Amino acid sequence: MTYTVKQLAKLAGVSTRTLHYYDQIELLKPSEVGANGYRHYRQDEVYRLQQILFYKELGLELKEIKQVLDQPDFNLIRSLEAHKAALEKEAGRLLTLLDTVENTINHLKGAHPMSDKELFAGWSEEKQVEYEKEAMQLYDPEKVRQSSRRWKNYTQEEKDAIKQQGGDIFQKMAELIPQGPTSEAAQAQVKAYQDYVTANFYDCTPEIIGGLGPMYVEDPRFKATFDAIHPDLAEFARDAFTHYAQTHAGK
Repeated sequence: MTYTVKQLAKLAGVSTRTLHYYDQIELLKPSEVGANGYRHYRQDEVYRLQQILFYKELGLELKEIKQVLDQPDFNLIRSLEAHKAALEKEAGRLLTLLDTVENTINHLKGAHPMSDKELFAGWSEEKQVEYEKEAMQLYDPEKVRQSSRRWKNYTQEEKDAIKQQGGDIFQKMAELIPQGPTSEAAQAQVKAYQDYVTANFYDCTPEIIGGLGPMYVEDPRFKATFDAIHPDLAEFARDAFTHYAQTHAGK
């Protein structure tokens, strides 16, 4: 079967502009271009587009995806098996988060006592760094590689301590909700988080802090994690981070 740009865009849930751009950077070329300039895509291009979207979901940049797909020994079945394994791992983590949210609700209702440690089941600082790529890439992609290198060099004991430290910051932030996101105490916790990220992952600037704030509300993965701590924490953290970035811009 052959697809036009509009048909393939609709099929894959992407925009026609996206397909035009993929063609421009030679990531996804049409199988043929008619005399009228219309692009046509066949089954091989459909499979390749699926791979592009899978790799984007895993956080790779377009130039990295192109390098992977253009390898002479690239094997579609092996790639799909790797995607399946990664998605199964992510599905397991999300199920754990879902259980944490449900257990916290029951805990708050007095039906299911939970320890403070259990409140953070499913919270992965490594996964958070992966999500933060979207914000970091706006400033310096090297920070992504830096944080990945540093995380891999930590022992499991160090990783556990880092996770706990990050969780403690947001737990304290939740306790400060009545004081407001611009309060001195709340802003001190944002500074603590900035210092925490700089010490353990990458140089976290106020501009990056400003980019992270909206993600806590807009990204359902972050939102679920924060909701497990306090139903208003995501919005509070967003406002606190945004205010911090605005008052520390250029510093």
